[in-house]
Amino acid sequence: MRYSRQNKILDIINSNEVDTQEKLAEHLKKSGFEVTQATISRDIKELKLVKTLSSTGMYKYTVGANINQPISDRFVKIFKDTIQTVTYSGNIVVVKTLSGCGAAAGEAIDSLNFPNVLGTIAGNNTIMIVVNNATNTPALVSRFNEILR
Repeated sequence: MRYSRQNKILDIINSNEVDTQEKLAEHLKKSGFEVTQATISRDIKELKLVKTLSSTGMYKYTVGANINQPISDRFVKIFKDTIQTVTYSGNIVVVKTLSGCGAAAGEAIDSLNFPNVLGTIAGNNTIMIVVNNATNTPALVSRFNEILR
């Protein structure tokens, strides 16, 4: 639930100018997430959101550019906590996630910069990964399985 909510927060701040925790809570409630101010505050801290000046002259939440701890640790945790199965055929890898976690896990895969990955497409609970060559797919799937252990 936390990863789904945090993924929704990232979607909200990328498509809206949200300048307060109250507005963020309103957007989340409209999307079906019942949250408290304390939850919003924790999510903002975990996502390392900062307020920046928008093109309209107002401040809004954005993802911080300066992150002190290794971002890969957070993405590895998201990867481990949300992915259920990994299968492949040719140069296509299909990853099944917990419901609502496809985008978060897809972002984790993209951010971890796995070699030979051309791109990912994420849905609610499924990610399709295109590998540059079918001969590289088994190694990628093995790496995913190593992380999941």
